[in-house]
Amino acid sequence: MSIAAPRRKLSNWKRFALVAGPGLAVMLADTDAGCIITAAQSGAQWGFKLLLLQFILMPVLYIVQELTVRLGIVTGHGHAHLIKHHFGGFWAWISAGTLIISCIGALLTELSGLAGVGALLNIPAGVTVSLVVAALLAMAYAHTYLTFERIAIGLGLFELVFLGVAWLSHPDGAEMVRDLGSMPLGNSKYLFLLSANIGAVVMPWMIFFQQSSVVERRLGVEDLRFARLDTAIGSVLTQLIMAAVIVATAATIGKDGGDQSLDTVEQISGAITPFLGEFAGKMLFGLGMSGGAMVGAIVVTLTAARTLSEVLGVKHSLEHEPREAVWFYGIYTATLVVAALVVLSGINLITLSVGVQVLNALSLPIVLGFLFLLARRLPEPYRLKGAYSAACLVIMGLTTVLGVYSGVAGLWD
Repeated sequence: MSIAAPRRKLSNWKRFALVAGPGLAVMLADTDAGCIITAAQSGAQWGFKLLLLQFILMPVLYIVQELTVRLGIVTGHGHAHLIKHHFGGFWAWISAGTLIISCIGALLTELSGLAGVGALLNIPAGVTVSLVVAALLAMAYAHTYLTFERIAIGLGLFELVFLGVAWLSHPDGAEMVRDLGSMPLGNSKYLFLLSANIGAVVMPWMIFFQQSSVVERRLGVEDLRFARLDTAIGSVLTQLIMAAVIVATAATIGKDGGDQSLDTVEQISGAITPFLGEFAGKMLFGLGMSGGAMVGAIVVTLTAARTLSEVLGVKHSLEHEPREAVWFYGIYTATLVVAALVVLSGINLITLSVGVQVLNALSLPIVLGFLFLLARRLPEPYRLKGAYSAACLVIMGLTTVLGVYSGVAGLWD
């Protein structure tokens, strides 16, 4: 594996400002529509009992994505390209195939979530979805990757409203502390949501997106520590947002106990209305959900186009004009159009969320397995080895087992 050429020297803060972006973008996409629904259900059904898990998952998320950053910067190639180079075309197509299905499933969730936000404002689903698709196409055809990334981050930052919503919900501090130490592991419903939260942290498309992004940004090995910091900040931020959604719902209907279920945008919005008022609740939740769903849609669509183009061996960068990268832009466009048509057909968001979870869970063994094996093939001193390698193996193994369990449980529930 080759090492990317170094850049000229810059001060630390200037270098970080230039390097930061891929990590923050992918982490904001991690808190997408499906994750927000999962967090809301967690708070509604179990109060604060799944809150501690969000903080435990911060280092898990960082460990996985740091290996992704390391692979992209050191080799200068995307994830699909490395799998094809080291393990052959067969495994590259297997990996890409499962990823494409996962991306399309996630995109359906994002578009459905945005349609739900539109419904809060009495906007027809057809209008909302059409506007979103048009905006995403315009972004791809008219902008460079860097502009694409900045737009994604700008939209994703609307998720920060959930931190304010959590604060305004006035959670009971004593109850929160008491619930933090309570984990009813003997309850199957609690275990399912615990597994769902874990499975939602490491999305297969996150690995492919961030690796391709650091490559497209042409980051060098001297940028590695700044890219790691970008990833660490994003890992903390995305889990804080998940925690905020849990707090907001736990402090409202979750405090009453019972088997509450929040499966739609309207239900989640209604859960925070008692403390914020109907108008404020709808607006704040709508902003947060829209931000997460939009950045998620941007990331998964771009990931699908990049990955399939990599395996095909054709140009796969936003830096190329549409006439130069016909396959890349064609896949990007087709993915959006197909997803929009499916959403407008009236697919059920609850069923869809379970299906996407299953697909993501079942693809974890392939995605995390290749990530670990590729990191073990990096040149010195970037190779994954020693005690840290063993720790990564254990963490990835546990994540995979719990993720698959979540998917299987979803199938049989």
